[in-house]
Amino acid sequence: MIIEFNPLANINYYDIDKYKIQGFIYSLLKDTEFANYHDVKGFKFFNFSNIFPVSNFVYGDQKTLIISSPSSAFIKILYYQLSKMDVFRLDKYFMEIKKLKLIKKTSCSNSLITGTPVVLFKNNNENRYFSFNNSDGVDFNFFFKRLKNNAVKKYNAYTDDNFDLDSELFDSFEINREVSIRMNIRNNKFIIIGSLWKLEKNISNYEKKFYNFLFDVGLGEKNSLGFGFLNNRR
Repeated sequence: MIIEFNPLANINYYDIDKYKIQGFIYSLLKDTEFANYHDVKGFKFFNFSNIFPVSNFVYGDQKTLIISSPSSAFIKILYYQLSKMDVFRLDKYFMEIKKLKLIKKTSCSNSLITGTPVVLFKNNNENRYFSFNNSDGVDFNFFFKRLKNNAVKKYNAYTDDNFDLDSELFDSFEINREVSIRMNIRNNKFIIIGSLWKLEKNISNYEKKFYNFLFDVGLGEKNSLGFGFLNNRR
């Protein structure tokens, strides 16, 4: 789903972080069948893009947000809730809706680019994120093995299937850069480390449903916070 909107104030771009966008999405689920989704343990099967263009919010200058999910019911509820509004809030800021659009299901292509950083825990118990810039050095094998395990586990949790991927998750890859994202969650400040990629995969018919699912939900962890969002490369 695409939301096009105009800010009703001048706002620093980074005053509206991913946690605030996630909060906006959860607020739309109130009094719906997904009302308790925030409290569900485990995976949350939705994702969202950066608000773009990536620049400060200027009164009346259009911005766009894309929300994706493998669940059409989830997306339709968001669309219905927003269709009843002329104005919505992102944190304390008001936005005027200009256009809502439901996107037809888009197939995952063989060539992908990450629209938002891919995040993986290196050590869940220590809340430590995988980084290519620390003293552990570059270990692509470890990273993509963890990424594949996460993707298959996530898919099977959603489909209640027993799918397994015999091949590597991607045939080739190119890292763009590693980034650190500052988050303010309930007045606690965090830094989340992620990485941006170009990815290639020759997808077989057997694998198509799996990769279409990943295209909708995202790669890695913290997808419901807008991480691991995927775009087809043009």
